[in-house]
Amino acid sequence: MLSPAEIAHFDALLRARRRELELELARQGDSLAAVRAARSGGDADDEHDPEGPTLSAEWSLRAGVHGELAAALTAIDAALTRIRDGGYGRCLRCGEPIGFDRLAARPAAELCIDCARAL
Repeated sequence: MLSPAEIAHFDALLRARRRELELELARQGDSLAAVRAARSGGDADDEHDPEGPTLSAEWSLRAGVHGELAAALTAIDAALTRIRDGGYGRCLRCGEPIGFDRLAARPAAELCIDCARAL
């Protein structure tokens, strides 16, 4: 079981990572808006630009990155809720403690290593 000091450590780590993700999501949102504006322009020749990727490919890439960042933010919010509710560091599947090393590598982990491997 995690000590109060360890929980405080992970709480601070998760909050810092959350701030980083929020900034990156804002940047990605700006990038998506720029690609959206370029795609809606009447003079955009999306499929015939010899200078680089098509606007559709760029949109797909940016949207995928944005989705991954949003999912990571959701996982961090869930971990912060578990800290607040007293369940942080316990596997959501089997109820056993999640190892410190696993939490150090993946602070938002919901599953112990055994359950993660089983899935």
